[in-house]
Amino acid sequence: MPPVTERPSPNFDARRSPPDMLILHYTGMKTAEEAVERLCDPAARVSAHYVVDEDGSILRLVPEERRAWHAGKGVWMGETDCNAASIGIEIVNPGHEWGYRDFPEAQVQAVIGLVADIRSRWSIPDVRIIGHSDMAPDRKQDPGERFPWKTLAAAGHGLWFEPAPERIAALGAPLGPGDEGLGVIVLRAGLHRLGYGLQPGGIYDEETRLTVEAFQRHWRPAQVDGIADGQTRATLMGVLQLATAESVTGVLN
Repeated sequence: MPPVTERPSPNFDARRSPPDMLILHYTGMKTAEEAVERLCDPAARVSAHYVVDEDGSILRLVPEERRAWHAGKGVWMGETDCNAASIGIEIVNPGHEWGYRDFPEAQVQAVIGLVADIRSRWSIPDVRIIGHSDMAPDRKQDPGERFPWKTLAAAGHGLWFEPAPERIAALGAPLGPGDEGLGVIVLRAGLHRLGYGLQPGGIYDEETRLTVEAFQRHWRPAQVDGIADGQTRATLMGVLQLATAESVTGVLN
């Protein structure tokens, strides 16, 4: 991991407990300089613990022991104050508004090294390594479908699952807005169980569509349309199995 340069932000407060979640963001601004200035501006009242630039360089803005202001309103696994529970990493990228692009290899490797370093100090389960869009599907898209979640998981951080073709085929027709019934009930229950704020129910409404879209940005990036086709649902089932196995292992240990 490249050395970390200190760039203190005044935008933080006290934690209530040790962090047990990692939230990845993109900066979503035209330049890295603009993003850092905003994250350090007292008037903006936003911050993050780290910023990873496209060349792989890393700035630390807020000590990990403090509560940075990066997540905002949202929920993951029942946690509604995600700032209090998490360490936030801003990854320099202009985002969907300013010309979303692939994340350079040097940047990806720096993120992997940083995540590994953070996890050496704190107990953060794989299922609690998420994107900003996972905890706030109704208002956020970052770090988005171009972020290489599969590469991060292959390095040992986060969950990833690719279903077999026969498992996909067994799930039948896609589910989408306006659909109702058992398939929607199972889908919504699965998304809720994984960690999304979507409550169980039997109607494929707008909240369901946005949540499916957020799931796809993270775990099914080739298709981000809010339609729960067989591959999306089979992937959800597989990720849930991995999350459950991790939970059981944690209890046993």
